[in-house]
Amino acid sequence: MPIEQRGVDTIPEEERTSGPRDLISILLGSNLCLGVIVFGWLPPSFGLGLWPSVTAIVTGTLVGIAFTAPLALVSLRTATNLSTSSGAQFGVRGRLVGSVVGLLLSLGYTALTLWIGGDVMVGTLARLTGLPDTGLSRAAMYGLLAACTVVAAVFGYRLLLRMSKVLSIAMVLLLAAGLVAYAPDFTTAAPPETPYLLGSFWPTWLLAAVAAGLSGPVAFITLLGDYTRYISPRRHTSRTVLWATALGLLIGLLIPQLFGTFTALAARAGLDYAGPLVEAAPFWYLLPLLVAAAAGSVGNAGLMLYSMGLDLDAIVPRATRTTATVIAAAVATAFVFVGSFEWDVQSAMTSFVLVLTAIGTPWAVITLIGHVRCRGVYDADALQVFNRRSVGGAYWYRSGWNVAATASWVIGAAVGLLAVTTPFHEGPLLALTGGVDCSFVLSGLTGGLVYTALTARRAAAPAPAAAAEEPASA
Repeated sequence: MPIEQRGVDTIPEEERTSGPRDLISILLGSNLCLGVIVFGWLPPSFGLGLWPSVTAIVTGTLVGIAFTAPLALVSLRTATNLSTSSGAQFGVRGRLVGSVVGLLLSLGYTALTLWIGGDVMVGTLARLTGLPDTGLSRAAMYGLLAACTVVAAVFGYRLLLRMSKVLSIAMVLLLAAGLVAYAPDFTTAAPPETPYLLGSFWPTWLLAAVAAGLSGPVAFITLLGDYTRYISPRRHTSRTVLWATALGLLIGLLIPQLFGTFTALAARAGLDYAGPLVEAAPFWYLLPLLVAAAAGSVGNAGLMLYSMGLDLDAIVPRATRTTATVIAAAVATAFVFVGSFEWDVQSAMTSFVLVLTAIGTPWAVITLIGHVRCRGVYDADALQVFNRRSVGGAYWYRSGWNVAATASWVIGAAVGLLAVTTPFHEGPLLALTGGVDCSFVLSGLTGGLVYTALTARRAAAPAPAAAAEEPASA
């Protein structure tokens, strides 16, 4: 299979051969991994029992899908990734906002997947072979997973799609075996010595809904376009692609996360997940668990790393996608080493997802508002001005930046960060929300309302004629 040569350029119509079924396969297969399963552990670690955990995850996931799935339609129309597509709203240089947001999201989730997958693999091998569970063995496992992930990401979309189709079947079977393995120890009560993280039920439940449920779909706000750019709008309707995206996210996220909740309660996993998961596994399930940890981690991290390579390629157009992917992998692996030896998993995960949700949500809201306003009609060639190192075009705005969109994102993200609560930081706006984390809602509403207000006159006026494109040296 040849290495994919496409970066963030426009995909030609003859290469847009994927369909809605492929989209479902990649969203299902890539998410059946420990990096997603571990999010199902968060509600029990916050002190919630079975049904509060399940309702928090399901509610958050459904809300997140309703908000995130329409973004898949943007790249269906532009034939490029979502960060580049956002240049229609932010400007061909302002689209770097989306590239940075996407890079941070993919970086964090790649590191998390390698971290959890490596820890489970070391713990499993320790029980199977007596391998010492030391910092050196963990570092070696992180490096091995990272190397395999780079290979998958460098080969690109076609290989990742094939992997996802295989994983969507194999991982479902492995998780089904896991239900049988952990069933004898299952309990509906929260793990011992895990009081409500925020002191009472409803604030803790809302935190779980955001951190465990909502964060799953939001992780895809810049990723969905990586797949739908390969789907042709001439052969597949927007409605079909939208429903395929929603279904892929729903089953691709709920299956692993609810499995994580089930195993966390069975293993009495309070402050840690990987260790109790391995210790509670019957001996016959250790080998399937090892396979699930390895294969699932490579599949999920490979997809995230592929997206990271595209975002870094968008930030530095002179870099090839392959070079950008290798650099992104090195940075993600470094984060794994730091996180594994310096932070505890629960605090790191909670802080990461809440902060990036607050930052990413206003960008997604502004992009969706622009998509509705233009009715899905884009100048695909004008979106590539920055990549050609030229100036001008329909989305040039002011020196390549739409000041209104960028300022709206900054204001929305700032409000979100001021309203967020994490183990490391509590924003001052929490006093106005009764201590409940409403950062996702506040950041999205603020960014969207400010953008709508600043661009109301422009939206009502006739569209200006596209500016002529010139070489950047001009």
